[in-house]
This record gives sequence, structure tokens and C-alpha cells, in this order.
Amino acid sequence: MSNIIAIVGRPNVGKSTLFNRLIGKRQAITDETSGVTRDRHYGKSNWNGFEFSVIDTGGYVTNSEDVFEEEINKQVMLAIDESDVILFLVDVKNGITDLDESIGKLLKRTKKPVMLVVNKVDNSAQHNETFEFYSLGLGDLYPISSTNGSGTGDLLDEVVKHFNTKDDEDDLGIPKYAIVGRPNAGKSSLINALVGEDRNIVTDVAGTTRDSIHTRYTKFNQDFLIIDTAGLRKKTKVTDDLEFYSVMRAVRSIEESDVCLLMIDATRGLEAQDLNIFYLIEKNKKGVVVIVNKWDLIEKDTHTTKEFEEKIRAKLAPFNDVPIIFTSALTKQRIHKVLETAIEVYENRVKKIPTSKLNEYMLGVIEAFRPPAIKGKFVKIKYVTQLPIHAPAFAFYCNMPQYIKDPYKRFLENRLREEYDFTGVPIQIFIRKK
Repeated sequence: MSNIIAIVGRPNVGKSTLFNRLIGKRQAITDETSGVTRDRHYGKSNWNGFEFSVIDTGGYVTNSEDVFEEEINKQVMLAIDESDVILFLVDVKNGITDLDESIGKLLKRTKKPVMLVVNKVDNSAQHNETFEFYSLGLGDLYPISSTNGSGTGDLLDEVVKHFNTKDDEDDLGIPKYAIVGRPNAGKSSLINALVGEDRNIVTDVAGTTRDSIHTRYTKFNQDFLIIDTAGLRKKTKVTDDLEFYSVMRAVRSIEESDVCLLMIDATRGLEAQDLNIFYLIEKNKKGVVVIVNKWDLIEKDTHTTKEFEEKIRAKLAPFNDVPIIFTSALTKQRIHKVLETAIEVYENRVKKIPTSKLNEYMLGVIEAFRPPAIKGKFVKIKYVTQLPIHAPAFAFYCNMPQYIKDPYKRFLENRLREEYDFTGVPIQIFIRKK
């Protein structure tokens, strides 16, 4: 079960430093995907065996002096909506400000765990100054220094106690699909077209505390869950045109799914925001099907589809082994194809390749095209195995892992894709010492 922490607070209290502290040191381990640097406000981390995501609500503010109270309130409401634990960050050097008080009032209304974190506590004198923050009425204080890391371990020990560890749907063993995309791409229309009015709802799996609903369907001889977070609850009025908000809205759905149906609007093409959502899917190692909706509105000639598809693939590179389907949710064009493809991608994601077959094929490939020698040293890869985790990951064991660089890893990945069909699924390659 995915867990999300959100960091909120007024500008300049150190939210980004704490964010980097929570994800930074571990990012190299938990995240081997390229393109991580593109994301200033979302990261993955783990503590004592709990994996979690961190959202820095202030991460997108370019000129923090211009942030008005209303804007910060939106960030706080977003955090309340989308997270499991909220870290409210204040600054011991400035004491309590009016803005801290108004954020505190908003946070008192939520039933979610709120932890009051007093930052920039670098010595014992400052420790004594933290006590005034009790007057915010939010319970225990957690004094930390996000710059040097003191106190963050105790804070995380407390945070993970609030995590939801129940895996309510996993035991069903059926695919979970999330339909994600920017506002107005046609997500609700697609859900309606897929399941129709005559939908055969087998059971409603209770939505967990996170407000997303997992509804089970049997349709076109397929049994599956659709994760629907959009439009289910009365949203605090959040301006959806802000890239940040619609990307963060997608986080929850992506984390809980097996395969994401990323919907883009044919009349607008693949925009920066769609790409941000794509990177989130990739970073979470989920399967992906790109759906180009509203295709009925496009003037076409014989080359249109091919050209449109090539443009999309160029933008998705290097991970562009992804199915792209042109649909119209309105006219139900190619709706069956969407589900068929989603099932195929799901099967690719859970595919396990026997170690003997893997070695027979891959060691032959490596023999024919060896890793380039570096400083006169030859790398010998002796053995390969698929790791027993949710998404495809392969470990290659060799004598000098440090000399195998990204281009050769991409070569290995491409050979795996050619032989075993991992279309729509990110692959992780680990090089380990034998």
C-alpha cells in the first residue's frame, strides 16, 4: 500500500531542504530511472523498510516572496486531500507568524495525522525556543535541522507509525487500472465508455481512507479494478490550470495501480504536463498505455496517425516501447482495444522468465557484444537473473560492475525487450558484483 507524506508551511522555512533530506540520500538507491531531476516536488524514499512518497507542496514556487496566503492555503488543502501524513514545517528563528497561525487553523480541521516540525534547531538554546509552538495547539513538537539532518530519524520513526499497511486489494490478484491525464482530456468519458450504463459491477471494494474508489468490473470477458480518484469528492476549489496540482492529483492513482492509462487530448498533443505524469508512471515502475482521445476531432489524411505517433515516441524517449491507441470516448472508437492492450501490458509487467532461459539467451548476446573495455580492463558478465519484485528488474552479475555504463545497460534492456516483449513496462537493470 502506497503511503504519501506532504510537507506544508509558509515560504522559506526549509521545505525543500527537508524534502531533499528525506529523499536525497536514498534517491540513488530507490530510483535508477533517468529524469529524476525533472521533478522538484515529488520523490520516493524508504525508512525502516517502509517505502513512501514525499510531496513538497512549495516545490513549484519560483519566487517565494510572491506567494500569497490564498496560494499557500491551496497547497495545504491539496496536502490534506492527497496525503496520509502531513508535516507542518515552522522555523524556530522567526517564531510563530500570522501565516503559521492560519495554516495551523486549516490543519486542525483534518482527521489526518499532522506533525508539527520545528526546523533550524541547531543547538540547545534554540531547542528551548521551540516551546512557544505548542500554542498552535497541534500537539507534540518535532525539533529538527533539515540542513544537518539532526532529529529527522526520530521524526521518521514517528511518521511510519501512521502508515496504512493493509493491502486490501492485492489478494484479489486482478489488474488495477488508473486512468490519468490532464483536466478535460476525457477521463470520465472513457470510464463511462468502458463500463457503460449496463456495467456489471461485481463488487465495490471499499475505498481505503485515501478516498480513491476501487470498483471491480467484468467486461469483455475481463475481470479488473478501475481506480477512480478524479471527481469523486467535492474538491476544494483548486485551480486545475496549475501544472503542479493536476500532476499531484495523479500521484495517488498511479501509486495504487498496476497499469496507467495515460490520456492525452488529440487536439492539444502531448504537452509538458502529460510528460510529467508519464515520468511519474515510469518512476513508479507501472505499466503504461498512452490513449490519444478525441481522435474524431482531427482532420486526417493517410499519414496523420503515423506522424502523430512518431512525435509522441520522440518525446517519450528513451522509454518509448509503449502502446499508443487513438480513440474517441464519445463515439466509443477502439474502446475494446484499450482494455485488450491494458491486459497485455499487465501480463508483461507480471511476467517471470526462467533463469535458465534468461542465461542461455542473454549470455549469448553478451558474448557477441561485450561491454567495452575501460582502462584495459575487461568486464565479464557471468550470470543474470530476474529479481522477485512487482515490476520487471534484472540483475547482471560481473567482476567489475563500476565499469558498465548507461549505454551498455540500455543495450541489455533493448535485447530483453526484443526477446521477451515488455511493451508498456519500464525495466530496471542492476549490475552487481558476483
